Amino acid sequence: MDTDDTMDGIHAIRTYIDRMVEGDGKCKGMKVLLLDASTTQIVSAVYSQTEILKNEVYLVSRLDDTSKQQPNQKSSSHLKAVCFVRPTETSVGLLVRELKEPRFAEYHFFFSGILTQGLLRLLAESDSTERVKQVQEFYGDFVPINEDLLTLQCRNTLAMSVAAGTSWAPQYAHLYERNLRGLQGMLLSLKRQPLAGIRYAASSACAEELARDIHDSISTDEIFHFRKKNRNSSGTLLLVLDRRDDPVTPLLSQWTYQAMVHELLGLNNHRVILKGAPNIAKDLEEVVLSSTQDDFFRLNRHKNFGELGEEIQKLLMDYQKQTAQHNTSNLNTIEDMQAFMDKFPELRSRSHTVSKHVAIMGELARLVEVCSLMDVSQFEQELACADDHTAHWRELMEKLESSDVKIPDKLRLGLLYALRYETSGNLNMVQQAMKKGGVPPDMVNLISVMLRYGGTKSRGPGLYGDQHNIMSKMTKSFMTSVQGVQNVYAQHVPLVMETIQSVIKGKLRRDTHPFVPGSIKCPPNVPSETVIPSDIIIFMVGGVTYEEGTKISEFNQANKGKIQVILGGSTVHNSTSFLEELRMTK
Repeated sequence: MDTDDTMDGIHAIRTYIDRMVEGDGKCKGMKVLLLDASTTQIVSAVYSQTEILKNEVYLVSRLDDTSKQQPNQKSSSHLKAVCFVRPTETSVGLLVRELKEPRFAEYHFFFSGILTQGLLRLLAESDSTERVKQVQEFYGDFVPINEDLLTLQCRNTLAMSVAAGTSWAPQYAHLYERNLRGLQGMLLSLKRQPLAGIRYAASSACAEELARDIHDSISTDEIFHFRKKNRNSSGTLLLVLDRRDDPVTPLLSQWTYQAMVHELLGLNNHRVILKGAPNIAKDLEEVVLSSTQDDFFRLNRHKNFGELGEEIQKLLMDYQKQTAQHNTSNLNTIEDMQAFMDKFPELRSRSHTVSKHVAIMGELARLVEVCSLMDVSQFEQELACADDHTAHWRELMEKLESSDVKIPDKLRLGLLYALRYETSGNLNMVQQAMKKGGVPPDMVNLISVMLRYGGTKSRGPGLYGDQHNIMSKMTKSFMTSVQGVQNVYAQHVPLVMETIQSVIKGKLRRDTHPFVPGSIKCPPNVPSETVIPSDIIIFMVGGVTYEEGTKISEFNQANKGKIQVILGGSTVHNSTSFLEELRMTK
């Protein structure tokens, strides 16, 4: 097979679904689309139900949701069924149950990954009425959040990465298998064979095992072999990393739209829950934020908080013009914008999108003020980016004593201090100050859990820059607040971006990120680490963050036509989900 010129996770999944709803050319006419729990998330990431129903799809339903099955439906139904499920024993069991009492005239089975011979045989033996017309593998075994940000929606993988290197407990074996199959699906759907090699974080036994198993899969199965369109390119590099090498990024407050929504409100399965927030209309209690269904969100998802306010103001001004309301002088604050929307119910009905973004922006602004996040975030950035123990100790004590700083934020500040100043000898005093400041003991105990998970003895090098360069340790960022959020609140650069820079400069060290033996073939006398890949697929065990997704998007925009990076991970964390999983690593 040939490769496409660019990698785009959303396009890859949409293409598969377009082919599926037509039965890959063999299922014309009205049909139902039957999904399992995982594929429901995959489909909804790239298509709304309204869009799906326009493609001769009569109904979209879950195979495991018996409540939606019509009890009076005749088995001789004229409808055809397109089934898209993961190739697991559970999902195949649902198909077997369906075939025992078939409700549809014919079945077209599509699996999101590689189907084992045993499960295929089980399906064949269950098709006594010969209604199965085709069985295919479409490798969409992941959820594309953005074009270049992919997730498996697989939780509790921090504990999995800690448990690696020993014999897998059953629950971790299951999680590991899900990560392996998901990474296989990413390579197959993006049509990339990592000819520039497979590298992994040497500090992570889990990353190493995953990298080696992927290499074995590619070596033994021709399905992973694709022809390059550009024979002069060096090919794709697959880089398997581990969240524990950078436990700082998931702890930081966020100031770009997509990341900020996930941190403060939660952005799960493209949905945001606003129910319970002040002054939220009934139809805005749960809203969809998806780049495939909302052009404004797609264009502004990586904008910072200040820029976002300006863009929403422009959007409202445009709608004012459309409704012959030319007075824009009252749209200078978020409160003015909300009041404007409340005054014009007909505008609300015409544009749910505008109402939605005004409501989200208003709630974000309220939380920023209530939680003193501007002040807290500035200190977070300093802890993450600069080495100034005396000043940091003094400010940490002030923050822990302050009634204006919320308990979860005190916890995050304590963790950030512990990660940077792990050997300072002050951690007991920090824990006592946290307790005195109202942080519950079980939260305070997360400091020791965090250091076991991602402390200096557990993580790889590079989190706080070159430890041998005194200037880099002592020099504080001189970025000052020109436009508030844009600079002082965005100094931090995730470790993954420094890793990418090392790759494209040919300077990523083999001792910190070895190649899987045999995964790259170099010309004689050419060191493999100096080969610059044409594109990079990164998979992070334990999950990624929207901050990293934003940085990857900015990198791709700046390097369009030169090199492209896709970031995938077990899940997409905010600080809440990260700390919830951290507790499970005890």
